Amino acid sequence: MAIEKHNPYYSRTDTTLLHVTDAEWKKILPADVYNIARDKGTEYAFTGKYYKTDTKGTYYCAVCGNALFKSDAKFASSCGWPSFYEALTPNSVRYENDNTHGMRRTEVLCGRCDSHLGHIFDDGPKPTGQRFCMNSAVLEFEPDTK
Repeated sequence: MAIEKHNPYYSRTDTTLLHVTDAEWKKILPADVYNIARDKGTEYAFTGKYYKTDTKGTYYCAVCGNALFKSDAKFASSCGWPSFYEALTPNSVRYENDNTHGMRRTEVLCGRCDSHLGHIFDDGPKPTGQRFCMNSAVLEFEPDTK
């Protein structure tokens, strides 16, 4: 059952910033998606459905439908999560400092709904040198039709 069928905020064309309470998201989202997106959880390494996907297409936020990454920017990483070297557009995602768990990291959030997607690190490949380490549970993938 696709999330968007029960989610009035889901759109792959509307880029309006959303201001939805966590209580409202909790009513709409499956528990595993809510845990990662709103409670900043994570899935176990090497278990996500998109970890090894190499089909060409676009990755969207599973919470709101915002376009996040193209498969052309995805690369094989040994970290255990789907990894990308750049976001689709500068506004696709936003960043916050994350000093939890005794670490200094940069959190990556959806640029439309502020859902937690994962973290970004400076150990990725060229041309950016960045590694967007994302959780599959908060991503949706649509293969290219060509």
